[in-house]
Amino acid sequence: VQLQASGGGLVQPGGSLRLSCAASGSIVTSNALGWYRQAPGKQRELVAGMVSGGLPNYADSVKGRFTISGDNAKDTVYLQMNSLKPEDTAVYYCYANYLGMDYWGKGTQVTVSS
Repeated sequence: VQLQASGGGLVQPGGSLRLSCAASGSIVTSNALGWYRQAPGKQRELVAGMVSGGLPNYADSVKGRFTISGDNAKDTVYLQMNSLKPEDTAVYYCYANYLGMDYWGKGTQVTVSS
């Protein structure tokens, strides 16, 4: 399975971005999907995730601002990011688990700065 993330960029504080992650396999058959991020000098952290049959979960720092969703027809997972803050600056990675195996996309840079 290959994952292709896109949609990053430079945005001002308070702005919005939508990240997309196109999967080469059906997202319907995945066990889990999600977005992680890694800021300079920090460990990679879970931002938002969906486990098959479960509700989305979010990091406390993004609750109420970010929304994860999926389009089964396009095999694409999205991360809508609103009210962005400078501390959201990081490289964002999409993630999927199929049959117990983890897959990662190449990161996309998100920079929040005035």
